[in-house]
Amino acid sequence: MRVRKTAGRARVVGVLASMSVAALAMAACGNNTTPASSGGGSSSSSSSMGSTSTMGSSSSSGSALGVSSFDLGFSAMSQLKSMTGQGKGMVGVILPDTTSSTRYVDFDAPFFKKAFEAAGYDPSQYKIDNAQGVDSTEVALAQADIAKGATVLIFDPLNSTVGSQVQSYAASHGVALISYDRATFAGNKTYYVSFDNTKVGKLIGQGFVTCVGAWGVKSPKVFELSGGEDVDPNAVSFAQGYNSVIWNKATTPLPAGTTNSRGWTLVGEKITPNWVNSTGATIFTQQFTAHPEINATVEANDGLANAVVTVLKSKGVGPKKVPTTGQDATIQGMENILTGYQCGSVYKPIYLETQDAVAIATYLRASQTPPTSLINAVTNPPPGVSGSPQPASLLTPTWVIGSNMNATVVKDKFIDAAALCKAVGASTCSAAGITP
Repeated sequence: MRVRKTAGRARVVGVLASMSVAALAMAACGNNTTPASSGGGSSSSSSSMGSTSTMGSSSSSGSALGVSSFDLGFSAMSQLKSMTGQGKGMVGVILPDTTSSTRYVDFDAPFFKKAFEAAGYDPSQYKIDNAQGVDSTEVALAQADIAKGATVLIFDPLNSTVGSQVQSYAASHGVALISYDRATFAGNKTYYVSFDNTKVGKLIGQGFVTCVGAWGVKSPKVFELSGGEDVDPNAVSFAQGYNSVIWNKATTPLPAGTTNSRGWTLVGEKITPNWVNSTGATIFTQQFTAHPEINATVEANDGLANAVVTVLKSKGVGPKKVPTTGQDATIQGMENILTGYQCGSVYKPIYLETQDAVAIATYLRASQTPPTSLINAVTNPPPGVSGSPQPASLLTPTWVIGSNMNATVVKDKFIDAAALCKAVGASTCSAAGITP
């Protein structure tokens, strides 16, 4: 899942908008995956979006780098220097755009550079580009990197079509591929690096359940504003995750009238086409007008949560009255949390993701198989979609609320404390232990 501003996943447009989820041969951010099994064998689980098997834990690889090895100091990357020296060719990194989110400029690109440097790469051994949201540019950049001697590509596919095209071209030239942030279910050895999106959805669901109790919501009448399931199978995973927690049903969308053992009722679950936040606002406005009894909401990311919060404020709804949820840990999301309009947000540290990808690339560049301490899962294509299972490396996300905001997104400098405190006020920041 990418960190979004206000456009959600609007960049995945065009032909994909008319495709059903089942027709997408790609999943974003680690759907269809489960944590590693402790015994080094495999376990599997199934859902309407596919299944995942898990592999050995880090203990099975001795002192090898694992998904828990990385930190904000990039200290673990120095362990790769010897292997970097053994490797051949260049590692090409292709990021998707600069418009759907500032993350690719502010975090991914500089963190990739830092990870390569810490692993002992010189500037001629890696290259970082951005496709600027253009499908043909992303394919052309991959072809150009391979022409310049790339032996490994790390790329964040704009959509499944681009993913398949890049995979096919790379495979035909003997180039290893790491699908970064979104899975590409093509080929036999396409690695996948991201966060566990089933876990993301469950964190949203667990946070929502806790918040409903903490805010004293009586007889919850719940409305869910889910993400762009029309273009993004990953959005399905989010919804499956929170629906499994809230309603004990890992399906989406759920029908109106669904209830749970707590006596809660689902007023409705609606999909936000293309992740467009303004569309989400329109959907919620219509639903809230038709169903004024709605007193609790679930949203798939911070952009949709803010769309709902804006509508609620326009209707005179005050803080800690109607819960909202999200992910991406945007500054708007953090503001809404601190001012009592959002329960929490899922934080996915990009510095972990970049180090993970570079570590795997370093093994592949040296013609070695990455250890199971890094490749801790297998992600499978959704049912009915052609493709092959892919080895995956999944990182663990964190649920951020006011009490741990300073120790997570602020400490990591993912959120500018000064900007946050200016928006919400010094006293509100101080109450959360945040000092600009």
